[in-house]
Amino acid sequence: MSVERSPKAIEIINHTRSLLTSGGYKSFSYADLAERVQIRKASIHHHFPAKADLVQAVVSEYRQEAWAGMAATSQHFSNDPLAELNGYVNFWANCIRENSSPFCICVMLAVELPTLPEEVATEVKGHFSDLSEWLATVLSKGEKSGVFILQEKAAAEAKSVMATVHGAMIAARAFNHPDLFLQIVQPVINKLLPAS
Repeated sequence: MSVERSPKAIEIINHTRSLLTSGGYKSFSYADLAERVQIRKASIHHHFPAKADLVQAVVSEYRQEAWAGMAATSQHFSNDPLAELNGYVNFWANCIRENSSPFCICVMLAVELPTLPEEVATEVKGHFSDLSEWLATVLSKGEKSGVFILQEKAAAEAKSVMATVHGAMIAARAFNHPDLFLQIVQPVINKLLPAS
């Protein structure tokens, strides 16, 4: 469900997203945001009364974008589960390489999950559920068509792939080496394929 927002609210959300990507929930205050957006803190409170409201809005929009991306990938590669999986992985490989969106904000926020406000935590958990369900569907479809050979049930394999992708993001960031992402993820995808 999309919410109509003013141009200033959209600008606040975009800057917040950038701050969350680089440092997480506790890494910024409304004062930091006001400086970036060039408005008073009171103006931010007008759009988003509390930081939890703002971050919930950001993560909710992020979830919607991610779901739309998954749906578009499935539609584009409807008869090719391997291409669907590679589409997801390559999306992140390109984001990391181009530094356009080098890290999943939900991964960053998941580290802080025990201390996040409940409304934000619910959105973060929802993102992981959405992603793991989509990956499980792709893997299950691939298993049925003989493209993948799964060692575990699709839901478990999906969580393993998801954890590998997110761990590879962390490694690419930690080593400041964008190509490390695919070096970590590709062998995991290869293990899903039948031996040739």
